[in-house]
Amino acid sequence: MTFKSVLTAVQMRHAEQDAIAAGVTEYALMERAGAAAAEIIWRAGAKRDLLVLCGPGNNGGDGFVIARLLRDRGLPVRVAVLGESRTDSSRKARAAWNGPVEALADAAPATQIVDALFGTGLSRSLDIDVADQLAALTAEASFSYAIDLPSGVETDSGALLSQVPSFGVCIALGAFKPAHLLYPAAGRSERLICADIGVEASDSICRLGPPALAMPAAAAHKYSRGLVAVVGGAMAGASSLASHAAARSGAGMVRHIGLEAPTGGPDAIVALQEDNPGELATLLSDRRLAAVVAGPGMGQDDRAKARLASVLNCGRPLVLDADALTLLGDEASPAIPTGSILTPHEGEFARLFGNLLGSKIDKALEAARLCGAVIIYKGADSVIASPDGRAAISASGSSWLSTAGTGDVLAGLVAGRLAVAGDPFLAACEAVWLHGEAARRAGAAFIADDLIMQLPAVIASRL
Repeated sequence: MTFKSVLTAVQMRHAEQDAIAAGVTEYALMERAGAAAAEIIWRAGAKRDLLVLCGPGNNGGDGFVIARLLRDRGLPVRVAVLGESRTDSSRKARAAWNGPVEALADAAPATQIVDALFGTGLSRSLDIDVADQLAALTAEASFSYAIDLPSGVETDSGALLSQVPSFGVCIALGAFKPAHLLYPAAGRSERLICADIGVEASDSICRLGPPALAMPAAAAHKYSRGLVAVVGGAMAGASSLASHAAARSGAGMVRHIGLEAPTGGPDAIVALQEDNPGELATLLSDRRLAAVVAGPGMGQDDRAKARLASVLNCGRPLVLDADALTLLGDEASPAIPTGSILTPHEGEFARLFGNLLGSKIDKALEAARLCGAVIIYKGADSVIASPDGRAAISASGSSWLSTAGTGDVLAGLVAGRLAVAGDPFLAACEAVWLHGEAARRAGAAFIADDLIMQLPAVIASRL
């Protein structure tokens, strides 16, 4: 997988302090940040006139560096400030600008605008007049850039503390922050770029990137490539979608175990019928099974509960989705086998884990720790969390995924990748990325079946 680090506000401060302790001055870091951002702005907007909005802290200091460097390249640059600079480094950067400044309240629009008012660590809303002026100036600009974070965003949760306009580019400094990937803040920039400023970042929480997949070995056969069982139920269509996705995931073989045989679909999927939990338990006792997925179309009646019990007791790696999660949420102490993968959306997550505290990342990590399973906390921003404290965040999902059956496709894809990789966290990361890329390629107004047909080409693109 390709991962890029995500740091909270506190972690970013520690990373900067570590760099300073290693001999880099705070002002040198500011110069690096300003230079990296200035280069991005130069490439995007060339010599179009520029207005830089500078706040009182180090984010404002970054803005003064940007203004100075782009003025040196020949841009017509104006600087508007929100009060006096309050840190040593920002005062030094302001002095180095050595040019005129105007009050933010009096600033006129420009073709390009840079928001360097407030970055990482903001904990309160902007004054209404400031937020209104920022929104108005951004709306007038043809090119807009937010330095580190758009002003008015809470760094760790992605919450909007006040009105926040949408920017063309957000330039993350040193590392991504949670708010770059968590909604609603993630929706406030069209493009996200991370600028290297020479600080070391932890890799325990990362932005999800494309996986590096492998061809089957020359001596591979259907069982060595991974045997997947999909346990169906009352709604055969949902489990069929999961089966079809698993069959196109790279796994070697898929068995659909249902109350009735599915109609249509690939003949390569082995369709098995069973009439009682005892028979299901026997079918799931095959030691060659590399992954079992249950939940799509399972139902929520007593018969479904009995079938889920057989799944939970089968001793194979599990992917639990949809009705399985609802049934687990009804239990006082959910019996979730260690090493499972759970794929809850917002409502299912709340039913399973209650009102956990913190950001979506915090909640997903705590849920993973509590149940000993990998959690794919689904949504426009999906968080994949492991019990060992690793997490990956994907904010690249298409809004067209909000249609029936796409979750069933993801469940089957997760099971297939689990059968191939054998690593629950890796499999979950691979599946979420492949699912999102399939949606991107499917375009607009697709249905879940269309996603499945995109999977072979998406997988081929990562070999």
